[in-house]
Amino acid sequence: MTHTYKVLGMTCQHCKASVEESLKGLDHVKSVSVDLEAEKAEIDMEKHIDIDALQSALSDKYKISKQSDFVDISGENIQDQSKAKQLFPLFLIFGYITGASILLNFRDWELSSFMLDFMGLFYIVFSFFKFLDYTGFPESFRMYDPLAKVLPAYGWVYPFIETALGLMFLMRFELDIALVATIIVLGITTIGVTRSLFSKKTIKCACLGTALNLPMTEATFIENTIMLVMAVWMLLI
Repeated sequence: MTHTYKVLGMTCQHCKASVEESLKGLDHVKSVSVDLEAEKAEIDMEKHIDIDALQSALSDKYKISKQSDFVDISGENIQDQSKAKQLFPLFLIFGYITGASILLNFRDWELSSFMLDFMGLFYIVFSFFKFLDYTGFPESFRMYDPLAKVLPAYGWVYPFIETALGLMFLMRFELDIALVATIIVLGITTIGVTRSLFSKKTIKCACLGTALNLPMTEATFIENTIMLVMAVWMLLI
């Protein structure tokens, strides 16, 4: 008999493989098929296995539940309800970056200086989270970034590019190059983000690496757009 479960916490192919391997190791499990994008696991069992036994076989990073557990009485998906909660770390980090940029410039306020500090801190902080799970980031990133799909090595280099751009903005070094690079790099990523949003697929956002389980939402698009607008503005003034 085959049962379908919802599995949360998977962010890359490595996560998918880990979940499959862990569940296959249970007694009475004949086969396991995991769909990373849909966050589902189909388990073919010789006899029914309790949900607690399935959960205990997985790492604490992953949460498994019966498919029906994710729909409330009104039929609304509980995962959608918790989207704001999932995105809270992103909003919090964005707020801290904005606040820090304001504090660095409030004595002698200058909009251009604020923007440069904001972009610099943005890159440094976001690259930090990517390095927390450096080996898992490339696979998650290539799920939506067009260049990373064609050139996998780009995903491995990307965190270093962000770090370099962050330092260039904070140190006011070769700003024109940094601004053009920002438009190119984030422009490519934004194309992938837009495609993912229109496809309605459930894809994890790798903007903060894989350490945080963030869904791909309009917030990701807005965050990239803000950086692109700042970069274009700085080039024009």
